[in-house]
Amino acid sequence: MTTASPPLAFREFDAKGKLTHVNYHRGQSQAWDALERIIAMLGGTQSGKTCFGPEWMDREIQLCGNEGDFLAVTATFPLLDKKMLPEFRYVFERLKDRGVWRESDKVFTSHERIHGAEAWRVIFGSAKNPESIESATAKAAWLDEAGQVQFKRDAWEAINRRLSLSMGRILVTTTPYEWGWFKAEIYDRRNNHPDPARRDPNIRVIHMDSIDNPVFPREEWTRMQGLLPRWKFNMFYRGLFERPAGQIYSMFDSDRCRVPRFDLPPSWPRYVGHDFGPDHMAAVWYAENPTTGLLYVYRAYHAGELTAYAHAKEFQRLSEGETITRRVGGIRSEQGWREAFGAAGWPISLPRVTGPRSVDLGITQVQGLHQQNRILVFDDVLEYLDEKMSYSWELDEQLEPRMGVIKNKNDYHLMDAERYLVVDFTPEREPGANRTAKVQTI
Repeated sequence: MTTASPPLAFREFDAKGKLTHVNYHRGQSQAWDALERIIAMLGGTQSGKTCFGPEWMDREIQLCGNEGDFLAVTATFPLLDKKMLPEFRYVFERLKDRGVWRESDKVFTSHERIHGAEAWRVIFGSAKNPESIESATAKAAWLDEAGQVQFKRDAWEAINRRLSLSMGRILVTTTPYEWGWFKAEIYDRRNNHPDPARRDPNIRVIHMDSIDNPVFPREEWTRMQGLLPRWKFNMFYRGLFERPAGQIYSMFDSDRCRVPRFDLPPSWPRYVGHDFGPDHMAAVWYAENPTTGLLYVYRAYHAGELTAYAHAKEFQRLSEGETITRRVGGIRSEQGWREAFGAAGWPISLPRVTGPRSVDLGITQVQGLHQQNRILVFDDVLEYLDEKMSYSWELDEQLEPRMGVIKNKNDYHLMDAERYLVVDFTPEREPGANRTAKVQTI
């Protein structure tokens, strides 16, 4: 009887404890050999994502001549202290003795010196506090758990700004938690564009099953496969994007209904929905093709810390040359906001339906439009798309949606603005217009 050889350890050491070799499995080897500028490792739990990051970063530092700044960013500082930083320090301090950690600055600095200063350093940051990396000019970045909801688009954009001069490479190691910017800007841009010629060749997407890790127990894989719903098993043990339970606008077909921007005819009616707040003023602009009844989301606005007057003037600037047929927003108790905007020359009406039932009614009406593929979205209205794809009901202990309880409700101001608009207006169309017209642009 032949006994199977034990799986190789990820790292091998000699008798003195010195690192001698790193054994990469299938997915890790693909990431190690990848030449693309953005490498996205989508892996199941314990598939070997985070342990790969320091090895990749060490090589990038060496390829950049052991000189300059580098970034290591994860979703939150607690997650940094729990996962990313311990793994990084284990490799860079204990195994390779490459430098020292400065806790007060959240920076790892090299032993090597140039004119008395460190030759290179790795700046650690949190996506919830993107200002922590704004001052850096970096040569490469490692992003851990960028698929989490706390890892916002503004952090992704800040990281890209820091890498713009060097055109530095980015490694993303994550489980595909949310259908937000990460799926739209990385995964879909490489894998799901309907025109293969427009798929981004600068992105490499690598999927890793948990059992790609040779030490992950096959028995645990089989047990969880039988225990979890398919969507959750595929996300958390296979690193695959699956439409999660609880997604509110599950009828929104992003592949079909995201369209390239084009010049909207001036004659098309325009509508604007608003959601009020001192820190989160939001607005969504619709244009309607009166012949087909198709609605185009062509602009979104989300800003804070301005007066109603300042917001109104910005709305006027953005809408210059457009004829806005109707503006609606807010609940009955927010009449003060509507009066302030009216005084500033941007009158806003109270939606025709208000009160507790307006939320469910608005969601139902938006979902109905999505079911008919009647809401098309310009593919550069990114924050709206982020909210649309991640807008979800909370799940109970049985992983069933808690209908009526919106997950992180206060984070979805554009969705609120859209609801106020859709629950209010009756779009204009020519007699006999096809309500289920096929998606088209002009």
